[in-house]
Amino acid sequence: MTSANSEGPSEPAGLAGLDQRRRGWVTAAWRHITTDRLRELVTGVVDVPSPTGDEGPLAEHIAATLTAAGCPARVQPLDDRQANAWARLEGDGTGPDLMLYAPIDTLTVGEESEDVPWIGPELRPDMRPRAVVDGDLVMGLGASNPKGHAACVMMAAEATARAGIPLTGDLIAAFGAGGMPTNARPAGARRNTGQGAGCSFLLEQGVWADHAVIVKPGWTVSWEEVGLAWFQVTVRGTHTYVGSRHRLPYDNAIARAGLVVRRLEEWFAEYAGRHTEDTVAPQGVVASIRGGWPRMAAVTPAACEIRVDLRLSPRTTPMEAKREFTAALEKISADEPGLDLDAEMILAIPGTRSDPDGWVCRSAVAGWEAFEGRAHEVIRGNSGATDANILRNRGVPTVRIGMPKITEAPREIDFSLGMNAVDVREMERLTRLLVRTAVDTVTRSRDEVGAMR
Repeated sequence: MTSANSEGPSEPAGLAGLDQRRRGWVTAAWRHITTDRLRELVTGVVDVPSPTGDEGPLAEHIAATLTAAGCPARVQPLDDRQANAWARLEGDGTGPDLMLYAPIDTLTVGEESEDVPWIGPELRPDMRPRAVVDGDLVMGLGASNPKGHAACVMMAAEATARAGIPLTGDLIAAFGAGGMPTNARPAGARRNTGQGAGCSFLLEQGVWADHAVIVKPGWTVSWEEVGLAWFQVTVRGTHTYVGSRHRLPYDNAIARAGLVVRRLEEWFAEYAGRHTEDTVAPQGVVASIRGGWPRMAAVTPAACEIRVDLRLSPRTTPMEAKREFTAALEKISADEPGLDLDAEMILAIPGTRSDPDGWVCRSAVAGWEAFEGRAHEVIRGNSGATDANILRNRGVPTVRIGMPKITEAPREIDFSLGMNAVDVREMERLTRLLVRTAVDTVTRSRDEVGAMR
């Protein structure tokens, strides 16, 4: 494959813009990137279950795999079940350090006891932690997001190490537990097992870098993303008995909650419209509702709880979002006589933004343009949050790059299959971009990178 803007007639896509030395180093590393090896890596990580809070076995697998490939790696336990993994290719100390980062936990568990019926009536093969290979397509729980992306980071580190490139800065390949937007599962020992818990711990324990690339879906370079705030809304009513409905005061909290949900769904659209700007379009959803005794359908509960996820623009603070959400509930209460409710913000992670003119963004964009042979295409309207917010909030300039979702599959592509199926050809392209961005960074001096901001 050649690039439209390549400088040689047979130059591979992705090299344009690099000087001769770095072209040679990148090309040397690319020789070690194959679809067969990527298929092997992604199959290996899919076959190790890693729901949020139980990533320890996968962290051990990643560390062992990288170490065997010449990238000495470590496991970093958070507790007896949850762990990160990371490897470091050392430079000579004169250049900037770059972290290639990917989370490793899956959003769902892959077991009927926890996923069904909320994920659907049954678990399909792609919803289980067992890889199914169909030519260039690999399916299984998390095969694309996050595990296919994590496998690309593994491949990039392995290829760079095998090429023997003289590094000035350290190249760190990091794999974080707890990257999904979730609190602990019912059997979890710690409440804070998700929401970037592994990434936070990694940084707190000194695994740091001057720049970072987080690898998550989307064939683009992103320098900002939404944060999130969770709210618990409690709607009150009267505890009473079906046999006395016609004789006693009746105010069903569940029925009241349904009214609140309908009004919030309308308000979310208004909220998104007000906060859509630059590359983000923050959304909101009602994620769960709890009220009453399933074993006792004869009575109504005195309260019903609604859980809301409201996404935040990098230009909206959690407190600003809280006040806006509270005002929306006050308006709903004013319009509905007798409605008794309150809300509490129970989780908040600010949205973040890195400088698009900063080094890591410019380097990643230059690589993307070298592969595409055209100006970088920004994907707008984003409402997904990642551990990039953790990295940026700690002061590490971070960009996000990744693969597009699959477009062809044996069945209709829905949200789950988009998470659970990956094309190894796209993995190869992403890995090549990761290697190019890494070599472009950790073979320079710190002064050189600083001067190019």
